[in-house]
Amino acid sequence: MEKKKGCYDNGGFVLSEKNVWILEKQADGNGAMAEVGVSQATLVEPREDTGRKLPQYIAALSATLGALAAGAMLGWSSPVIFKITHNETNEYDFDVSSGQGDWVSSLINLGAAAVCFPIGLIMDAIGRKKTMLLLVLPFTLGWLLITFATSVGMLMAGRFITGVAGGAFCVTAPAYNSEIAQDSIRGTLGSFFQLMITVGILFAYAVGSYTSVFVFNILCTLIPIIFGLVFFFMPESPSFLVVKGRSDEAKDALIRLRGRTYDVDSELQTLQMKADLAKSQPVSFVSAITKKTALKALLICYALMLFQQLSGINAVIFNTSSIFDSAGATIPAAVATIIIGVIQVIATLTSSLVVDRLGRRVLLLFSALVMCLCSTALGVFFFLQDTHGKDSSIVEAISWLPLLSLSLFIVAFSLGFGPIPWMMAGELCLIDIKAFVGSTAGTFNWLLSFTVTSTFNFLNTLIGSGQVFWIFAGIMLVGFVFIFFVVPETKGKSVDEIQLMLGAEPQAVTNTSEKM
Repeated sequence: MEKKKGCYDNGGFVLSEKNVWILEKQADGNGAMAEVGVSQATLVEPREDTGRKLPQYIAALSATLGALAAGAMLGWSSPVIFKITHNETNEYDFDVSSGQGDWVSSLINLGAAAVCFPIGLIMDAIGRKKTMLLLVLPFTLGWLLITFATSVGMLMAGRFITGVAGGAFCVTAPAYNSEIAQDSIRGTLGSFFQLMITVGILFAYAVGSYTSVFVFNILCTLIPIIFGLVFFFMPESPSFLVVKGRSDEAKDALIRLRGRTYDVDSELQTLQMKADLAKSQPVSFVSAITKKTALKALLICYALMLFQQLSGINAVIFNTSSIFDSAGATIPAAVATIIIGVIQVIATLTSSLVVDRLGRRVLLLFSALVMCLCSTALGVFFFLQDTHGKDSSIVEAISWLPLLSLSLFIVAFSLGFGPIPWMMAGELCLIDIKAFVGSTAGTFNWLLSFTVTSTFNFLNTLIGSGQVFWIFAGIMLVGFVFIFFVVPETKGKSVDEIQLMLGAEPQAVTNTSEKM
């Protein structure tokens, strides 16, 4: 099945995807119209999986250097905000209050939310490669504003601009990777993006904790520049070139990606056929989005995004150092933060290896349950600390609990609620509403992330840290119930089977499939 492309924040990221399902309309026995996806495997004869893989790996890794830059942007807040909101360690020439620090952390979410929808139109107009190369400019400008900021306003502007660039990368890089890959390695290349996001976050944790803010900012500025220099030499997406009628360039791109011994003409014909069929039978958007199956798919997609962000993941990621410092943990906050980053990288890599074996629903249920328990444990720790004090014997006896709970929380999130909501959005929605759902879900996700991160410290002060984590735990409990009763298992299911699970009429599906 096709892989996804989209927008991530460390809790997530927003994905629209390569259109490899062809939509057909057929009247059923009652005259009702049904839309069903038919695998391209039924339209072309399967051919041997030949061709060189190394050029595809190189191109995909080059593209995901942008994800590394986005990950560094996401992880920046944890080591830096802690430093600059404490006057004795603030390296800027201006003071940053705790409230202003929350805004500096959160503004990247607004920037990303603002760009998620238009960036899809831009990359469809000028191409994936040109779009990503152009993003080097705002990314570099944003980091320069952050590095040489002379006021809080300048710092906030830099964070907003880097958020725009990072959010755009979260759409364009996965799109590019999925479109350059052969079917046999599309899953692997698709997993590079989220993996590089977590590597970027780990980079921010490790380097940001042990260098000055200025040096760290300069290093972050260099990442998008290095990306631009490397990615400049990569080919454009063959699928995009075919859609734009540039078949000769598409053929050259395929030769560069597959090698000269590969059957380029056959794949080129397949891409051309899919492009032609996608244009041949346009479907009214209003009728597509208001079908019962589409409405249920929308409910599931947006609910999973809601639970993903209201789990508190970005509040945890952006404030890891502060959480450990306030917990009075025996392990230094910087070291604990790096440990969390390493765990996240390993768990994300593991998720990409097991999601097609264990299934989406099982991993989501496991993720929700473990995150609920971990948030409950963190709530207990901070409640006891607020009640008895940091130096009390009962708090000192469980000083190991924050690191263990946060570690398990990150593992559970990376296995389930991190990647799968984006995957489900692609698998549940038919081709005619995927772009809309991908864009709006991405915007919704980043806005939720902004809300959570900007209010986290305020809620800690208002009702207490323990109570905030208990709220997160309660939300994940509701999420567990929702997944158990509403979310279907899509592993190994065809588009037809998924539509039936969402409530499509069996007779309509059968009629259309038989016709094809």
